[in-house]
Amino acid sequence: MIEREPTVSVGLMTGAETVDFELKDRFVAAAGAHFGAGSYRARATEGQVEIVDPAGQPVVVAPRIRLKPAGSASSFVVRDVTIGIDFHWQRKQDQEFQGALDLRLDSDEQLVVVNEIPVEAYLTSVISSEMSADAHPELLKAHSIISRSWLLAQMKPWKKERHSHSSLVQRFGAERQLIRWYGQESHEDFDVCADDHCQRYQGVTKVTSPGAYEAIRATFGQALIYGEELCDARYSKSCGGMTESFDAAWEEERMPYLAVSYDGETFPSGFNLPLSDEANAERWLRNSPPAFCNPNDKTVLRKILPDFDQETTDFYRWRVTIAQDELQELLRQKLGVDFGVIRKLEPVERGASGRIVRLRIVGKREKMIIGKELEIRRALSPSHLYSSAFVVESDNSNKAFTLIGAGWGHGVGLCQIGAALMAERGYDFRRILEHYYRGAQLSGLYSASV
Repeated sequence: MIEREPTVSVGLMTGAETVDFELKDRFVAAAGAHFGAGSYRARATEGQVEIVDPAGQPVVVAPRIRLKPAGSASSFVVRDVTIGIDFHWQRKQDQEFQGALDLRLDSDEQLVVVNEIPVEAYLTSVISSEMSADAHPELLKAHSIISRSWLLAQMKPWKKERHSHSSLVQRFGAERQLIRWYGQESHEDFDVCADDHCQRYQGVTKVTSPGAYEAIRATFGQALIYGEELCDARYSKSCGGMTESFDAAWEEERMPYLAVSYDGETFPSGFNLPLSDEANAERWLRNSPPAFCNPNDKTVLRKILPDFDQETTDFYRWRVTIAQDELQELLRQKLGVDFGVIRKLEPVERGASGRIVRLRIVGKREKMIIGKELEIRRALSPSHLYSSAFVVESDNSNKAFTLIGAGWGHGVGLCQIGAALMAERGYDFRRILEHYYRGAQLSGLYSASV
């Protein structure tokens, strides 16, 4: 255990020249300057952070400005926060936060907006942002534990150094290989970001239910451990019926608690394992087998998903068609390679969930193998494909390629929609965690202060 609840620094915005914000009550700067309730603008000016009032008059100028709430109920609103960055639901929102507001500059002298807040208050927002605050209490409890586990695994003293990796090497004659995955190494100015690259954190704006506060109170300080190690508890929106192993999406490291498993009780008849086998994957992906995350009642989705996630209705099984010209341009933009006419998109390696880990792109001018799953999803879409679990159809002319796929996200760890449906069917949070993190145990890392 540690002595007390940690504080987390969350990056709300980066790379901005100006940021508009509103203080809902009084705040105090580190230098002693007092800020009353009202609207302000922060801007980067000659290597300094400057805050101006609505009339454009400077209030304070410093290399870094940290505004601390003067009262326990003080909050602030940041205007036009981008959520779902580079995903198909990307949009801007005004979001309200508690805790301290920290304004600083990055190495390019652009603004970085950071919220410093106690971990448990942060988590109350996370579980209400990732899923609906009105979801079943057992889901919210399970989510609070995995979100706490994942967060603390990114912070000292538990943090392990994990880095993105890319390799571009000559293989098979002129064929090249690009293997890349994405970690947390880009966050040098704060612990975690506020978007899907880490986990969604949209402030008190999203905490609309007493159930969210109760879930945090009931699980305060509890996290998952495996042996002596804090679990890096990954999760995704929908596994498509089969969860994936950690090493299929990130480093070549086996984590026993992040293993492949069917998202249900008994594997359905008519299908064969492993799904790393092309024939087995083909049958699995072209059909819609039963699973926890294959909901029959669409009204449940309206209860468990945030409003903007409800716009995505085909997450369990989906179909995308990409025209030849569009595909060539996508690959030119995303990979910087002019393949010419694309002749084939063929799986080289699949993970045990059926997700493609390495994909060969064969063009008239170039051919290349790319991976891992997120690199594939980015390369074949203006934003991101739902997942890399797909099979490819094309006619003899190759005028277009149709991807028939499953799931939404990397599929590692807890399946959010599957877990939500488990809760609706009467599973408690402990059973949900046992299902998705085999062999992991609950442990209290800290307790509420008296």
